[in-house]
Amino acid sequence: MKKKVVLAFSGGLDTSFCVKYLKDDMHVDVHTITVNTGGFDEAELKRIEAHALSLGAVDHKTVDETRNYYDKVIRYLVYGNVLKNNAYPLSVSAERMSQALAVADYAKAIGADGVAHGSTGAGNDQVRFDMVLNILLPGIEIITPIRELKLSREAEIAYLKEKGVAMNFEKAQYSINKGIWGTSVGGKETLNSLGMLPEEAWPTPVTKSGSERVVLHFEKGELNKVNEKQFDHPVEAIQFLQQLAGPYGIGRDIHVGDTIIGIKGRVGFEAAAPMLIIKSHHALEKHVLTKWQLSWKDQLAQFYGNWLHEGQYLDPVMRDIEAFLISTQQHVTGEVHAELYPHRFQVLGIESPYDLMSAKFGKYGEMNLGWTGDDVKGFTKIFGNQVGIYHAIKKDVET
Repeated sequence: MKKKVVLAFSGGLDTSFCVKYLKDDMHVDVHTITVNTGGFDEAELKRIEAHALSLGAVDHKTVDETRNYYDKVIRYLVYGNVLKNNAYPLSVSAERMSQALAVADYAKAIGADGVAHGSTGAGNDQVRFDMVLNILLPGIEIITPIRELKLSREAEIAYLKEKGVAMNFEKAQYSINKGIWGTSVGGKETLNSLGMLPEEAWPTPVTKSGSERVVLHFEKGELNKVNEKQFDHPVEAIQFLQQLAGPYGIGRDIHVGDTIIGIKGRVGFEAAAPMLIIKSHHALEKHVLTKWQLSWKDQLAQFYGNWLHEGQYLDPVMRDIEAFLISTQQHVTGEVHAELYPHRFQVLGIESPYDLMSAKFGKYGEMNLGWTGDDVKGFTKIFGNQVGIYHAIKKDVET
C-alpha cells in the first residue's frame, strides 16, 4: 500500500507544487487539509478543494478554526497589546499554531504515515510546524519538498507548467496569506532591505477617502460592539471592523524581524482591524489599569508574543501568562473613539466607568483634591530618603 501523507494545503504555489511532487515523484497518497483561520469565504474554500483534487489529492478536508483560533490565541494578543517590534500584530505566526494543531489532529485521526507542509528552508513556518508535529506526533515522518529541494518560486512555477497545471502564475509572484488577524504579502520587493510593495500587490484596494468616526466597545478586554452594532462573538466584530477600515488602507506596513533561525526577514502585511483593536484596547487600558498592572503586562506580553512567534505555543508557561492576562482584564470595559483616514487612524479618547482619570480626584497639571501641599512635602522627603542617604555618605567618603 502507498504511504498516506497529510498535506497542509492553502491552494497557493508552494502547496500546489507539494501535491504534484508528493503524488508523481514520491508516489504517496496525498490527503490535503485546509485550516481556515478566517481568511477564506465559502466560495474560496470550494475553489481550493477543487484545485487540490484536480492536482491529484486522494481527498480534501476543510476545517474551520476561526473561533477556536480567537479563543485560544488572538484574545491573548489583544489582552497583551502584542505587536512584534512595535509594528506587527503576529498575523501569520499566531495562526500557524492553530493550523499546525489542526493538521496534527487530522493526521492522527486518519492514521497518516507522514505529514507534509510547504515551508521553505529560510523562514519561521518550518520551525512552527515541525515543532508542533514532533511534540504531538512523535516519530511521524515530516516531509517538506520546498525546503528539501531548495526550490525558488520560479523553479516551482516551471515544474507545475511542465506538469500541465493551470494556475494564475502571475498572481503567484506574490505569496499572500490571509487570516482573521491580518494578511501577509511577500514578493520580490520584500527580499531586499529597500523596497515597498506596489499598490496592486495589496489584497485590499484603497477605495475610501475622507474620514469616518468609529466607536469600539470592549467588555472585559474583548471587542463586542462597533458603533451601534452588537456582536455575539468577537470574531464577528473583527470581521465587521476589517470591512469598515480595510478600504482606507489602514494597517499596511512592512515588518522587519529576526527569524527563529537567526536571519533577518521582511514581509508586507495589512491588518486594519488588528491595529485598530490593539491601539484602542491599549488606550482604554492606560485609563483603567494601575501603573504596575501596565508595567508587568508589558513585560509578560512581550515574552508571550515572542514565544508564540517562535512556535512555543505548547510550552506550559504560555498557559500561566494567559491566566495573568485574563486577570488583568476585569475592568477593561468601555468605549474607545477613533477617527479613520486614508492610510491612518487616530484614537480620540475613551469613556469607561472604571476610568482612573476621574476629575473628583484631581486634574493633572491643574489642581489636586485628594491631598495637600504638606502631604506632598512629607511624601517627597520619605520617597527620596534612601537616595539622599546614598549621596550624603558618598560625599563624606570622597571628601
